[in-house]
Amino acid sequence: MEEPASGGPVEPGDDAARRRLDAYTYLSAPERLEHIAIMRVFCGTLLADLAVPDVLAKLRQAGGPGAALDADTLTVRLEQLERWGNLLRGSHTVKASSIAEYQRSRARYQLSRVGERVQRDADGVLAEADAAREVSNELLALVERGLRELVELVGEPGGVEPQEGLERISTLFVQFTEFADSVRDFYAYLGQVLARYDLDSAEYQGFKELLLDYVEAITEDVAFRAPRISAALDTLWPHLPGLLERLDAHAQGLAGLSAQGEGRSDARVQRSRGRELADWEGLRGWFRDTDGQGSQVDQLRDATLRALQSLLANAKRMLRSATGEMSRRRDLLRLARWFDEAAPQDAHDIAVAAFGLYGARHLGVPPGSDEVVPAYTSWWTGPVVEVPVALRERGSRAQRGRTAAVEDHSAQKRRLREAAREKAAARRAAADELRSAAGRFDDVRLTSAALNLLLELLATALGNARLRRVGTASEASTASEAGAAGFGLDDARSEDADLDIGLTVHRAAGARTLLRSADGDLLLDDLELGIGRARVPSDGSAPAGGTEAEAEVSVS
Repeated sequence: MEEPASGGPVEPGDDAARRRLDAYTYLSAPERLEHIAIMRVFCGTLLADLAVPDVLAKLRQAGGPGAALDADTLTVRLEQLERWGNLLRGSHTVKASSIAEYQRSRARYQLSRVGERVQRDADGVLAEADAAREVSNELLALVERGLRELVELVGEPGGVEPQEGLERISTLFVQFTEFADSVRDFYAYLGQVLARYDLDSAEYQGFKELLLDYVEAITEDVAFRAPRISAALDTLWPHLPGLLERLDAHAQGLAGLSAQGEGRSDARVQRSRGRELADWEGLRGWFRDTDGQGSQVDQLRDATLRALQSLLANAKRMLRSATGEMSRRRDLLRLARWFDEAAPQDAHDIAVAAFGLYGARHLGVPPGSDEVVPAYTSWWTGPVVEVPVALRERGSRAQRGRTAAVEDHSAQKRRLREAAREKAAARRAAADELRSAAGRFDDVRLTSAALNLLLELLATALGNARLRRVGTASEASTASEAGAAGFGLDDARSEDADLDIGLTVHRAAGARTLLRSADGDLLLDDLELGIGRARVPSDGSAPAGGTEAEAEVSVS
């Protein structure tokens, strides 16, 4: 992917990045074989505008998937490639002898730069993706020699000649790029092979020799030459800025086009390797740790160690397989061949014989007693039966592990007892507060606990009250004011023996009792309240008409 003029990579969210990624679409389209054939026709030309008849003739000459295309289908394919950015519209004048020929020849196409690069990479993947690429180890010695010679030329009086320096730098970076690419491709192939767990003895023997001889030689050569290359780069580094300036002054290349087209997206220039200081920094970082993340030489050494570990793991597997401890690869392959060649019914019989997988009938888990499932009901639509985890995962109902110890609840019991004691103490304090405030409710402000206890006693007293029918006129007037026509209210009482407190409620016309508390004020009309101690009978039973004494909280 190209880079913008500023030198930074194109962000994935940019429109330019999306347009460039569209150039890969034809490789995953359903008609990808036809698209690849068309792109190969254009990649075989340089700056040539091809119309539909030209492309059709070349496709039929080459054969393959594109040879069967007709003119109309080919036109559709070319237009699609043009929309994806792989092709460009040509601007040459069309010469035609008929209207039909003009309609087919008026649209001419030529290859775009991004389309050519994508197709070139795709052809490389199709041709060499699975092949083992040899490491060009001799190029590393040439890189070392070229750096030493360049250091000697730079140190001479007058420095190196610009043309000679340009040739040496270009050669140096071509050699280094080829070496680095071959190392990367080889180790990618090696990782793909070592990830397999089905290597037989012959394959293992070949890869063992490959690792112990070839990889070891590569690692030793790189480890031997890396310090020398790094030392040569250190010597050359102070002279690099001046050397690059002299090379730019001698041969600008396309740098002038980049300066003239500043601000235009189609005028970006990708310079030759070695003409920028960033290229030298990349070369230096390959052999030395410059950013604290390790050099490529360190990564090469670690990759070799991981490859040897993978080889050792395969050796252990093969040894266990030879002694019958682990793998039965050959038997499993024979069984797989039987399955592949067997008819459906024979395949079921083979599965029963090999694995004991009889036809599914029942799991041994009875359904619910209220569910009656006919025998013809399919398992797909039938009710679901809950299968225990032990039976589902291990095929056994037996319990595993030790019996869990009895949980200790002593701390929880202590917290409950403490909470009960605090609650009882708060109620006793509220009862003492009510007894001390008896007869002077207008002058004191009760706490929330005292008011709640008083309301509790009042509700109990009113619930225990007895209505009586009114006989006299004065009683009738009182009953009318109370809102209970024809009835009067006897004195009501409630008691709490545990708190030693009692409440008596009197009905008195015109009486107003005001209870002040932290939660608000409560006004009782036509009622008078009397607070005293509980009247406990001599036999210790609960007082008549009072509340039942609260039981002591006990936690066992």
